Amino acid sequence: MDNQPQFKFFIVDEDIFCANVYKQYLMNMNFTDITYYTNTRDCIDNLHQNPDIIFLYHNLEDINGFEVLKKIKQYNPDIYVIIISGGENTKTTVDALRFGAFDYVIKANDIYEKIGLIIEKIISVKEQLKTNYPGFIKRLLLIF
Repeated sequence: MDNQPQFKFFIVDEDIFCANVYKQYLMNMNFTDITYYTNTRDCIDNLHQNPDIIFLYHNLEDINGFEVLKKIKQYNPDIYVIIISGGENTKTTVDALRFGAFDYVIKANDIYEKIGLIIEKIISVKEQLKTNYPGFIKRLLLIF
């Protein structure tokens, strides 16, 4: 993973211990741009920082995770949002994907391996987009 792209991460979870463990895991993968929020309002207020990937805990006290997911996707549909849930629920999984989440993970012992696999999947998707639509990416970059 020497030549891996760098991403800007947001972690949104009221459980500080879990958030710190995710952050440490990402740092072990050589990612450094990681911001942690204990509530969704701060996350939404800082979307102008253009995060690439947001790990969003679904069962936050201040607002339903899907409402936040919709707001993130309205702001920028290209942000990869991974919903994290405390338990397995088929309806929650389906809704997460329906509202635009890139993936859905359950807080369990293997969550770190899953986070690693999801990041690899995102890298792969981004590479494919670059390969299949190089002109589109160049035109997009010319706008800015």
